[in-house]
Amino acid sequence: MKTTYTALADFGRALLKRPTLSEGLPMISEYAKQVSGAARCSIFIYNPKIQMLWTTLADGIEKIMVHKDDGIVGHTLKEGKPILVNNPYDDERFLHAIDNKTGFVTENIASIPIFDSSRHIIGVFQLLNKPGGFSSEDAKFMIFFAHYISGYLELAMLFDDEATLLKKGIE
Repeated sequence: MKTTYTALADFGRALLKRPTLSEGLPMISEYAKQVSGAARCSIFIYNPKIQMLWTTLADGIEKIMVHKDDGIVGHTLKEGKPILVNNPYDDERFLHAIDNKTGFVTENIASIPIFDSSRHIIGVFQLLNKPGGFSSEDAKFMIFFAHYISGYLELAMLFDDEATLLKKGIE
């Protein structure tokens, strides 16, 4: 039987074989859901130039864009620490519009900042709808996991930026 750390090391090795965000984000999402027991995972990348958080990976829905000051994801970015919300419809920070648009009913949220090597927040990942809600123990593991994936995300974003620049140079 694999230990948690062995499984995480195996995940990390497999992730490194996927150099782009489009390849790696689904793998990160699936692993985070599997480990946490959450039904959904959204990984938001922060673009400071336009002050928006965006995700091309949000289980079951299209791309989501959120201003850095909006929603629980924006508050996670601003506060720089995990936010656990087990009654989102009672939380004034919750963006009801996303659930209204998608038809999804958010029961609980774990929102975790992702820091780069310079300790700047480069993104936020959110886990949604864990049976029984999220606990401080969940937050501890997800903080560790965010640190674990941050180097990959930082490199993948550079790889994606470089690929975009090369493509523009060819056209």
